[in-house]
Amino acid sequence: MRKLRIRTFTMLCLFFLLTLPWIFFVTAHFMDTQSFSISTSQQQNDTLQRHLTEMIHMIEVGTDKWTYTGWQNELHTELSKAKMDVEIESASNSEIYRSSPKRHSRFSSTEQFSVIKDGELLGRVVLYLPKSNGVPMIAAFFGLLLSFFVVGVEMRRFLLKPLEKMSKAARQIAAGHWEVQLPKSRITEIAEVRDGFEVMVKGLEQSHRKQVELEEERRFVTAAVAHDLRTPLFALRGYLDGLEQGIAQSPEKVTRYIAVCKEKSAQLDRLVEDLFTFTKMEYLESELNTRTLDLTQILRRSIESVSPQAEQKHISILNQLTDGCFINGDSYVLERAMNNILENAVRYTPSGGAITVRCCKDGKKIRFTIRDTGPGFSFEELERVFEPLYRGETSRSRATGGSGLGLTISQRMMKQHGGELMVSNHPDGGAVLTGCLPLTDPN
Repeated sequence: MRKLRIRTFTMLCLFFLLTLPWIFFVTAHFMDTQSFSISTSQQQNDTLQRHLTEMIHMIEVGTDKWTYTGWQNELHTELSKAKMDVEIESASNSEIYRSSPKRHSRFSSTEQFSVIKDGELLGRVVLYLPKSNGVPMIAAFFGLLLSFFVVGVEMRRFLLKPLEKMSKAARQIAAGHWEVQLPKSRITEIAEVRDGFEVMVKGLEQSHRKQVELEEERRFVTAAVAHDLRTPLFALRGYLDGLEQGIAQSPEKVTRYIAVCKEKSAQLDRLVEDLFTFTKMEYLESELNTRTLDLTQILRRSIESVSPQAEQKHISILNQLTDGCFINGDSYVLERAMNNILENAVRYTPSGGAITVRCCKDGKKIRFTIRDTGPGFSFEELERVFEPLYRGETSRSRATGGSGLGLTISQRMMKQHGGELMVSNHPDGGAVLTGCLPLTDPN
């Protein structure tokens, strides 16, 4: 469907307004005179006036010849030359002479006068003048009215109705109805507004859906955090009440109660720290203190930080790191990400298991892998492991003491550095976390 610019549409409407009355005028003039010649010059007006004066003089002078055939023929000849007709009636309204048998329209131009001689009314005369532009002007007026009507209908069809429909659509969108039918138009500017309006509607719909998703996520996070805080707090309060009430009477029991309280407080500390880090990354903009780093050194420090927990569970950590894996990043943020990954591996690796840490250059990237000998991930866990506060219902449950935010935080930290973090299962069993970061020239 070809489209028109508003200025083109306006010019077409103006041309139509000017042309249609003129067409009506010319058509009516031709039907009235059988000629397309349209002239109203001063010379013709003077000629008409001269012929009119001659006809009146001839009729008034020849009053005693009105009934004579010869005089009537002479009058008819002169009337034909002047393109006029005449009707002569006596004083008693009886017809004396009519130059043309046909009746003239009541809209015809006439000149009427009475002939009086010596105070006596001799008759009445009606001179029918040459046809004027009266009828064509009336036709032109109706043509103008028709052109205004047609232009008004087309303007409503092409301009007003699409705008009215878009206004109605805007009110529907404001009421939350996104599935609205936007009108089409053959006017380019209105079509462009419609396209922009459609893009805006899609953007608003996506924003609304995102807001709904964020609201649902916020409610989920709030409920999950409340549950995670309540569980260790409930246990901590129970053991503290036991100590206060003297339930733990033996030194061994007191020592066990205190150890449980310390464990629960450490669990609360980890949860609050993870929540703070997640909130800071999710909702607050933070700048990275970037510089050239050797990822191998960061991994070594992270291994040292989790070694005590690994030793308690008799887990061996195999170091297969290659020096010179330089990247550009924030040392603190990257070490925190590696700590989360290694702590997660230690947490889910059974006693006597092993964790293998590798790091090497891979083209223009630095690739590292951390593999444990735990139960690995289920299919659902592989799909959702990076969701905030998600934990599997079996091996990766709250009983292990995790917050469900460690891997989420690590993944977002990796993305902050232009890298990525992926999870998979090793063919021989256990979980594998693989990360990639852009390689940097140390010089």
